[in-house]
Amino acid sequence: MPPANGPSPLTKTTCVVFDCDGVLVDAVSSWRTLHDHFGTDNSENLQRFIRGEITDVEFMRLDIAKWKSIENPIHRDDLFRAYAGVQLMEGARELVLRLQEAGIFVAIVSAGVDLFVASIAAMLKVDDWIANGFEFNEDDTLSDEGVCRLHATGKGEIITKLLNMNNLQPEGCVSVGDSEMDLSMKIDGGHFIGFNPTRASSMEAFEKAGVPIVTGKNLLDIAPYLGV
Repeated sequence: MPPANGPSPLTKTTCVVFDCDGVLVDAVSSWRTLHDHFGTDNSENLQRFIRGEITDVEFMRLDIAKWKSIENPIHRDDLFRAYAGVQLMEGARELVLRLQEAGIFVAIVSAGVDLFVASIAAMLKVDDWIANGFEFNEDDTLSDEGVCRLHATGKGEIITKLLNMNNLQPEGCVSVGDSEMDLSMKIDGGHFIGFNPTRASSMEAFEKAGVPIVTGKNLLDIAPYLGV
């Protein structure tokens, strides 16, 4: 339970929806991890994406093209190896366990890479998850196109569908994200926590939105807001 002098719970929590990159795992982006692995830089395209100048699909296509300019073909196993060193965020396992023991529905809604997010979802035994990702050729090599299952700035629509599927009410839903794009996770009637924003633009957006902001890299620090 939260300490008496800590933050008050935002709601009687029945559902918590986490972003993955930078929240459940100590990596800013599962896409960025692959750029680090291949020695490429997507910072310019990332800024274009944040400004809305390119779509999710175009962003993924440009990323893949950069990696293939270094190594082609790229096999599925190569991508798994790139993620081998990524660690869970401190407190993530403990917080999810607390939520599950309290009977709270736990989900991941991520614009990150599906083969990575799937491994985190399995590790934490969450109730449901969705992420973007890759298409592979018949020989298990990476194709030129990504798979867009959700838009980074349109997570709210996915969360609303998730709640409806599980007969959960928005008022009991708390979403947790680390970037300004994650503010789309704040659905009507629901709640949002900004966790560990690493960009100044993310911090500014959270402050402007008036949402609780938890800095630092211990996910247990948001527990008082969730009432666990």
